[in-house]
Amino acid sequence: MMKPLRVVQVVGRMMGGGVEATVMNHYRHIDRDRIQFDFIAQDDSTFIPVDEITSLGGRVFTIPSYKRLPQYMKACENLFHELNPIIVHSHMNALSVFPLKAAKSATVPIRVAHSHSTSNPHEYVKTAMKMALRPFSKMYPTHFAACSTYTARWLFGDSLVDKGEVRIIRNAIEPRTFSFNASVRAVKRAELGVSDNQLLIGQVGRMCFQKNQLFTLDVFAELLRRRPDAVLVLAGDGDMMNEVKARIHQLGIERSVQVLGMRTDMNELCQAFDVLALPSTYEGLSVVAVEAQASGLPILTSDQVSRETSIIPGLMQFLPITNTEPWVSALLKARPTPIRPDKQAAIQSAGYDITDSATQLGKWYMQLAG
Repeated sequence: MMKPLRVVQVVGRMMGGGVEATVMNHYRHIDRDRIQFDFIAQDDSTFIPVDEITSLGGRVFTIPSYKRLPQYMKACENLFHELNPIIVHSHMNALSVFPLKAAKSATVPIRVAHSHSTSNPHEYVKTAMKMALRPFSKMYPTHFAACSTYTARWLFGDSLVDKGEVRIIRNAIEPRTFSFNASVRAVKRAELGVSDNQLLIGQVGRMCFQKNQLFTLDVFAELLRRRPDAVLVLAGDGDMMNEVKARIHQLGIERSVQVLGMRTDMNELCQAFDVLALPSTYEGLSVVAVEAQASGLPILTSDQVSRETSIIPGLMQFLPITNTEPWVSALLKARPTPIRPDKQAAIQSAGYDITDSATQLGKWYMQLAG
C-alpha cells in the first residue's frame, strides 16, 4: 500500500483560535489514507490538540517561538531536513517569511504561504513587523493561498490575485452541526442560567486587541442601564484575560457577565446566543462568523471586518467601533430568537462546506506533489 503524502502545517503559536480551527477542520475531513498532516507549533502554545492529531495519524513537533528568531530558524531548518517533506504549508501570515525561508534552505520543493489576516494601525508593534515583512512575502513561497480575496490582496498584492495565482481556501465548517436546534438551545441556556426571555449576547475569540473584548464590555455596561436583564457570555482565552476580568470588575457588571474560557462547544453556544458580537479591530475571514451564520444567529460586527464575511443576507450588521452608541442602539432592538430558519443549504452553496473544501484541498496537494 502506498504511503500517504505528508504535508507539514506550520501553525505558529497554537491557542485554539480560528486559524488552527480551520486547519484542524480540513484535517478531520481530508482523505487521510492519501494525505497526512504534520504540525509544527511553537513551544509557547497554550492549546495543542495532540491527542486528536495523533489519533488521526498526524504528528506534532514543537519549536522555539519566532520571537527567539535564530533558534526558531535553526529548529525549522533541522526539522525540514529530518522530515524531508514535499510540501510545507505555512499559516503564519506575514511571518511565513521565516519558516518558508528555512524550508527553501532545506530544499523543500513546494512552499505554500497562507494569508489568514490583515492588520490594524493601532496595534503598533505587530503592524510595524507585518509592514516590514510584507515586501518579502513572495520571496520564499512557490504557491500562495488565502482565506479571502481581501486577505490575499493585503499580503500578496493585487497583481497575484488578479492573475488568479492565489488559491482561496475558505474557512469552511460542518454546517449540519450548526443547524439551529431548539432543544439544544434550551439545554444550553439552562446550563448558563439564562431564561427564555433574557437577551443573551455572545462573543467568541482569543482575548486580545484584535478581538476587542474591552469594547464589547463598554457597550454592554451601557446596555445594562436600559436593559438590566441582559447577559453577556465571553468564550475564549488569551493574553488579555486578566485585563478583561479587571474591566468587568471596574465596570461593576460581574453579575451579568460570564467568562467561560476555552470552549469546544461553539455549535451549541450558537444555539443559545441571541446575538453574536464581533467588534474586531481587523479580521481576515472569521470562522466564528461563518459558524454563527450557519445557525441563523444575527451578528453585530465591526466595519473593519471584510464584507466577504457576510454569507447570508441580513444576518450581519456592520457598525463603527469609534463609539459605543450604534452598538447599544442595535442591541436594544434585538430580541431573543427561539426559532430560526435552517441555513445549512445556503452555507453549502456559498462554498463553506468542509467536506467539499477538504476534498478540493486534498486534490490540490496531490496536484502540487505531482
